[in-house]
Amino acid sequence: MPAKPRPATTPAEALSSMDSLIATHLLGQQEMAQRLGLNVTDLLCFACVLKAGENLLTAGDLAEHAHVTTGAMTGILNRLERGGFITRRPDPTDRRRVRVAAVPAAVARVTALYGPYYARLDTLFADYSAAETAVLNDWFTRATGLALEYIEELRGKDAEDAGRSE
Repeated sequence: MPAKPRPATTPAEALSSMDSLIATHLLGQQEMAQRLGLNVTDLLCFACVLKAGENLLTAGDLAEHAHVTTGAMTGILNRLERGGFITRRPDPTDRRRVRVAAVPAAVARVTALYGPYYARLDTLFADYSAAETAVLNDWFTRATGLALEYIEELRGKDAEDAGRSE
């Protein structure tokens, strides 16, 4: 599909649009989490479980993906398990560890909630050429990497500041 004409924009305008998108998506995630009876962090962790599919993650893997401590992850997993979202399975290679699997009924609930939204996003992506979609994907991927690097940088500064105040 040939690219459609797009309005000219500046990086500042694009950043403003991105800020609006992020704010709207934060509200959306809160709404989705609330409808599922979860908080946003628990929803994020369940999304990681879904993304992993059959490659079941450990609690440590999930803690790393969600950028939380392993202690916090224990509470998250307890809530997700009580809510019927996940089950814990013994790790076949290390019986001291468990792996986290999604409960099929919970997958169906999340799919029913997110499905109509993702269908709309698919329709939106259809307005872009393959080359434009590749640029969007590259930008999303690289921006995610930058955001994660900056989060780690901030956390490193927090740790340094905490060390100085002790």
